[in-house]
Amino acid sequence: MMEWALGLLVGTAALLLIFSFMQNRHVAKSEQRKLDTMYLGMMEEINKLQNQVKNIEIDAEITASEVGITPQERQLLRELLDLYKRGYSMESIATKIQVNEDELQQLLAPYITAGNERSKVANEH
Repeated sequence: MMEWALGLLVGTAALLLIFSFMQNRHVAKSEQRKLDTMYLGMMEEINKLQNQVKNIEIDAEITASEVGITPQERQLLRELLDLYKRGYSMESIATKIQVNEDELQQLLAPYITAGNERSKVANEH
């Protein structure tokens, strides 16, 4: 009788072990499907963002060609505006870029006055 009980317990343990492996496989597949879905969603978002960046670059090229700014001038303006918006003084920007302060003022004038006017309007509301 004891052998039958021991055999039954071993058989039950084997069946439970097999059932456990099958459950783990099912859970793993389910989680893999979730990960795949998230991955596809992220890839779609990345593609949308890449298309938007491409469109912005094309628009910037069109704008630059209409205005007559060369890519080098655009890069210089971008660097100047970045330094200015980060709070660097005109003197330190002029030293870093190696231009005189009058020329720097002239380059930044359209952007500084436009920025000041926007902040004044925003503060009035």
